[in-house]
Amino acid sequence: MNLKLEVVIIPVSDVDRAKAFYEKLGWRMDGDFVISDKLRGIQFTPPRSDASIIFGKGVTTTKPGSMRGLVLAVDNVDAARAELIERGAEVCEAFHFVDFPFNTSVENARIPGRDPEGRTYFTFASFKDPDGNEWLLQEVTSRLPGREWESARATDAATLAELLRETSEHHGAYENTHGKHNWWDWYAPYLHARQNGITPEEASTAAGLYMEKLGHAE
Repeated sequence: MNLKLEVVIIPVSDVDRAKAFYEKLGWRMDGDFVISDKLRGIQFTPPRSDASIIFGKGVTTTKPGSMRGLVLAVDNVDAARAELIERGAEVCEAFHFVDFPFNTSVENARIPGRDPEGRTYFTFASFKDPDGNEWLLQEVTSRLPGREWESARATDAATLAELLRETSEHHGAYENTHGKHNWWDWYAPYLHARQNGITPEEASTAAGLYMEKLGHAE
């Protein structure tokens, strides 16, 4: 059974103001559906996201601006923050939580600065839309094992091209120290590891071990 989170409904007080805000962020507008004077729905999708947001008139009774903890996973908080600021959002400085991400068990749980240990999932920044609905940027540099469904691993052409470029760079180090071999035998385990959230260094190790199994030892 597939249960894919598709849409989150955002409560806003001024539909056109919210529409202008999310358009300026560069999010894809999927539709603006005016059904009647009392019913209007607008759907936006963040870049590269499988889930979308919907806001409008007559689509929720939740108090405008009351949404918290809307999480956007990013590769680099600093880069994402800079782009969002350029697009008009007021994004706070990077921070991390006391003890564990999303901690609300203590007061003042947000500590200024990136996670001191540089851990994936632990560094954040935040911004709000005009109504005060809060978004969190969570830096995810590598995913822990088992954090992706098989169906979620499909890769678009641009991402695959970048991953192939990265693979070729790491393969060069192996090629310089090993004998003749089929490059695709090294590429396959490296790509497989990276698409499963393994770091480039660990993926290189995995590819080397695979080559040893095939008899391509140094």
